[in-house]
Amino acid sequence: MGAHLRLPRYVHGFIDRHGKPRFYFRRAGFGSRPLRGSLYSSQFMDDYEAALAGQSLPIGAGRVRPGTMAALALSYFASPQFRGMRSSSQKIYRGIIERFCREHGDKRAALLGREHIVRLMAGYADRPNVANALRRVLRAMMRHAMDINLRRDDPTRDVRAIRVRSAGHHSWTDAEIAQFERHHPVGSRARLALALLVYTGQRRGDVIRMGPQHDRDGALHVKQEKTGAELIIPIHPELAAVIAATPSGHLTFLTTRFGRPFEGSGFSHWFRDACDQASLPHCSSHGLRKAAARRLAEAGCTAHEIGAITGHASLAELVRYTRAADQRRLAEPCHGQNEKIEWQTGRKVCQSGRKCFENQGPKVTSTIWHDL
Repeated sequence: MGAHLRLPRYVHGFIDRHGKPRFYFRRAGFGSRPLRGSLYSSQFMDDYEAALAGQSLPIGAGRVRPGTMAALALSYFASPQFRGMRSSSQKIYRGIIERFCREHGDKRAALLGREHIVRLMAGYADRPNVANALRRVLRAMMRHAMDINLRRDDPTRDVRAIRVRSAGHHSWTDAEIAQFERHHPVGSRARLALALLVYTGQRRGDVIRMGPQHDRDGALHVKQEKTGAELIIPIHPELAAVIAATPSGHLTFLTTRFGRPFEGSGFSHWFRDACDQASLPHCSSHGLRKAAARRLAEAGCTAHEIGAITGHASLAELVRYTRAADQRRLAEPCHGQNEKIEWQTGRKVCQSGRKCFENQGPKVTSTIWHDL
């Protein structure tokens, strides 16, 4: 086979029983594709380049009928659109699609109509977020079906999402933060988790990946898992003190009781228990991200300044926090005395971003488809 020749990427080779070299193209997640000719011959390179440019047959395609939703699912999993997603998004999409295919995988993708999708979503009327997630995933699959000429239209195009009226996760009050701190003293893992969440304003997936290596010159350098945004977050003195009092000896500040890094869902369950222990069953880790944004707004920071810390892609939610904080400042002098509004120093020192964040310290106040 020529040991001095290195095989191209994704190419594997072996000597058959007749002593003849055989090569095949094998990329993770795809079926094998034989390559003709000797290594690096013109015929070999033509096959190799064609394999790189196109998509090999997805694994499992031989076990499903062509044109069905199950076959479309396999093709979608092999598409650049799906493979270009973050791993966390891939996991969510794959879970929804696999559950869907367990019931409807043998039905023809070309016959899926708008009325079927509406009916499918109606089955989750009591869980609108689940219905909307199904619509989003089916839209991605139908667009892929158009890309591979399985369909000429997108039946999800005129299907509206179910409007969800919800305030979302409860935003912690300063009194609730203080209650959690009284129950979980400095030095405990729960107190460290709270400090990281409230003094960085980041999502759980980013907080559980933070470690000493991200601390550079008194700031945490974070690349957000969800958005890819790169942030430099000044370390609040209170957070620095809690980190120093809770050494982990690992690459992440937060670890499980076995000394391993947290997984996202595992952290949520563990922190849920910590909230229950502090008699805060209505509070969650994501609510501390909201609390961090609120505190920054009350310190006088603008929506853009808060976004520089939290990394919010949309400023709509942050504008609500700053508007509420401004309304409170304007309303305070109306209670009795005509005192002068005492603006917190946050707005004056926000030019650098660091002082604004440091001023937000703790302050306790007060069926479907059957016809196909």
